[in-house]
Amino acid sequence: MLIGRQEDTGFGGRIDLLAVAPDGSLVLIELKRDRTPREVVAQALDYASWVEKLHAEDIAAIYSRFAPGKSLAEDFGQRFGQALDEEGLNQNHQIIIVAAALDDSTERIVAYLSERDIPINVLCFQVFTHGTDQLLSRSWLLDPMRTQVSAAATPEGPSEPWNGEFYCSFGAGETRSWADAVALGFICGGGGAWYSKTLQLLNPGDRVWVKVPGSGFVGVGRVTGRSQAASIFRVNTPEGERPVLEAAKRGTYHREFLEDPERCEYFVPINWLETVPVEKAVQEIGLFGNQNTVCKPTTQKWRSTVERLKEKFQNFDKGSA
Repeated sequence: MLIGRQEDTGFGGRIDLLAVAPDGSLVLIELKRDRTPREVVAQALDYASWVEKLHAEDIAAIYSRFAPGKSLAEDFGQRFGQALDEEGLNQNHQIIIVAAALDDSTERIVAYLSERDIPINVLCFQVFTHGTDQLLSRSWLLDPMRTQVSAAATPEGPSEPWNGEFYCSFGAGETRSWADAVALGFICGGGGAWYSKTLQLLNPGDRVWVKVPGSGFVGVGRVTGRSQAASIFRVNTPEGERPVLEAAKRGTYHREFLEDPERCEYFVPINWLETVPVEKAVQEIGLFGNQNTVCKPTTQKWRSTVERLKEKFQNFDKGSA
């Protein structure tokens, strides 16, 4: 969601575009135009140092200049279908460079930074003419999920080696039901690639801790399979194996996007070790939270959160050798 354009950084520069992602992270977008790769990457990193220090009131002021008379919180809610968490706003950010073509120098620089967990990517556009029509082609240098995961890993505070525990944000409501997930053994996400792609991080045997935003942590389980689209994912029921959308009746699961691979719901099978109803969710001050469907946090806060959750969900290692 775009929130700013040509915003003055205060030290002699203007960012081309500023956006916000569903988790409240900011996305700095720089247009290459005729600048050299070294110039555009250096400038983007310089501007990112400014973006990193923006507070909630600064971001609201930027949006008021971009969309006079509009409310950032209200428009965010309409765009993403969830409330804007002020505490989660700008906990992390991404850098996107938009170019008509990609040269070797830019590719080397961006790949180097990405390998060191700097959330940066390049988006290339090309326009083709076919008769009276114009066709727009889009391609990324890196998988956008990689950039998203890098940004989500360390939302705040000092980083440390990942503890091997996955975090899942399960958006329970009209779209998906936690009761269905428990009864049928799955977690899911959809409505756009931003929500569903991170499910691909999970592999059989991984342990994942699940939180319902606004309520708290509701379960822990082991992954038993890879992410699959709603059209092919099947679950076990008392009547035998059935397509998930025939068995899961307490949510819509983006049925309207069933044939759209970008926006349909994706499912990951889970063997639940311990769960609680949403009304008994574990919610305490200081526990980790993030709107990404799945992430691999590398913060001290995540380590302390998992240690606390192991006290609450004492069957977290049930069935392990």
